[in-house]
Amino acid sequence: MRQADIAARIACGTAGILHELAHEIEALGEKFCRDSHFTAAHLDELQAIDLIAQKLSSLGTVLAADCPATAVGEMQLEVLRDRFVGLSAPVLLDR
Repeated sequence: MRQADIAARIACGTAGILHELAHEIEALGEKFCRDSHFTAAHLDELQAIDLIAQKLSSLGTVLAADCPATAVGEMQLEVLRDRFVGLSAPVLLDR
């Protein structure tokens, strides 16, 4: 098997794991939100949990994409998209 094929399989597998983690973290946040007192006392932390899940999902999408540069450009999370653009500005800005 070629190195490129191995790298693609690893990236795809990693993307799947990132998506699984995002769903698990979202489910954990949802459980915490069922308790209104807990939610009121820990709103900032729950928002952080949600942001972590969104970042994991976005990273998984980039890894699984046929064209990662396009996937980065289509990211909904501006804070994460901006970090990628900073890494490879010439490539991403040409799109």
